[in-house]
Amino acid sequence: MAGRGFIHDKLEIKFLILYIAARVIEPIPFDTVLDLTMCDDAIDYFDFSECLNDLVKTEHLTLSEDGLYAVTEKGVRNSQICESSLPYSVRLRCDKNLSIWNRKLRRKSQVRSITEKRPNGTYTVRFNLDDDMGSVMDLRLMVVREDMAKVLSERFRKSPEKLYSKIMDLLLSDDEDEPER
Repeated sequence: MAGRGFIHDKLEIKFLILYIAARVIEPIPFDTVLDLTMCDDAIDYFDFSECLNDLVKTEHLTLSEDGLYAVTEKGVRNSQICESSLPYSVRLRCDKNLSIWNRKLRRKSQVRSITEKRPNGTYTVRFNLDDDMGSVMDLRLMVVREDMAKVLSERFRKSPEKLYSKIMDLLLSDDEDEPER
């Protein structure tokens, strides 16, 4: 083991990985599993990698073609049985990190932008904003260049609520000063 910490053997590393996989809201890539697991100073990369591979081999986790890890029913059952074996301080640190990651994952699924090329050479950028109840906004815009579409997508993902608010303000405003056309 690498340093001083509370995790002392590979079995405890496996318990920790299962604890994480059972609580993350969607399948995650290797790097994310690694980041979330390295919450204890005693875990090293090589032990982690070996344990992660063992959990896939024993069908506690699945590894998709996209390189995403997800917990199986067997993994969830064993995680529930073994979670009390993890030191409380490790679980607290892990829960804090999981909370941050789950917020990021939830945000990513609620804020989406898609760019599609049209037959005439222009692009359609589609912006979606959802909340826990469903769709809040589904907006499509035409742009003439792909680089413009990328800029719009990036800006939308940074602050979709701002765009939504401005659209609502424009649509709900009483602009009596402006002449009708």
